Amino acid sequence: MPIPITARGAERLKQELQRLKGVDRPAIVQAIKEAREKGDLSENAEYDAARERQGFIEGRIAELEGKLGALQVIDPASVDAAGRIVFGATVTLEDLTAGQQVRYQIVGDDEADIKQGLISVSSPIARALIGKSEGDVVEVLAPGGKREYEVLEVAYV
Repeated sequence: MPIPITARGAERLKQELQRLKGVDRPAIVQAIKEAREKGDLSENAEYDAARERQGFIEGRIAELEGKLGALQVIDPASVDAAGRIVFGATVTLEDLTAGQQVRYQIVGDDEADIKQGLISVSSPIARALIGKSEGDVVEVLAPGGKREYEVLEVAYV
């Protein structure tokens, strides 16, 4: 099944994979080698920690390699959704409860970062927004309770 992601998100995953393979993996191999040289491995906390870290790194490498093969890179600027909210769209909303404006881009799960205004396509708010247009009022059942948002603007950038 294809995994939707923006070009920016795909590039970040590729960079992480390069770093893991080119920097982190060699560093942990060296750390294991140094820990082995200290003697008895049964009571060597450095060795145990390095092996645990190696397991994490190898697991993440395998996960990223699997994901990268299944990515469906979507360029929001090339989307023609006739003003509807779709994956990659950037939306400006007014929180009708708090009276504040918020701006989010709907992105893939691996690139979501609420602090940067990037919300996962599988989040409650994104699921409620998909298919809506400017002027629509959307009710979102979020972990913090029910909220209402008015869609002020939809952009594909």
